[in-house]
Amino acid sequence: MIEEILEEAGGKMTSTLSVFRDDLSRMRSGRASIALVDRLMVEYYGQDTELRQLANISTPEAMQILIRPYDKSAVRSIEKAIHMSDIGVNPNVDGENIRLNMPALTRERRLELVKFLNRRMEESRVAIRNIRRAANNDLQDFEKEKLISEDDRKRGEAEVQKLTDKFIARIGEHGSDKEKEILEV
Repeated sequence: MIEEILEEAGGKMTSTLSVFRDDLSRMRSGRASIALVDRLMVEYYGQDTELRQLANISTPEAMQILIRPYDKSAVRSIEKAIHMSDIGVNPNVDGENIRLNMPALTRERRLELVKFLNRRMEESRVAIRNIRRAANNDLQDFEKEKLISEDDRKRGEAEVQKLTDKFIARIGEHGSDKEKEILEV
């Protein structure tokens, strides 16, 4: 029973970390990244479709994203979706390709991104702690129902805490790596 609780908590914590890392990949830093646009929703023949399904996306230069649509008729729809997004870049259309030239980040913008990053890190830590609390509540319920002993509950809570500490440390590591990337000029 304790193993099941630990396994469930570990799975939820892994999912939380995965969502956090996904958010980080979409956060703009000092260089161009296809993660900024690959999941951008584009209206294509009346259907909302992710850009990565409509085009080849690459970064030929450090500050440029190149989008090559598989279907040339999608260029205007992609351009419109980029304009409507909040990435803050104007697309340059040269016939059948779209180039996004990323402007250099200002010092103020870098500091705003770091504040946002720190807020997102704290939200992820809180989510991990909520998972810990739920697991500990399950352990207490099992003890009340006489399914496990007090020693087993305490041992289970210690294991849940180790798991929590591990995931909070990993969030901190990913966050500090992203902060260095954002502040890098």
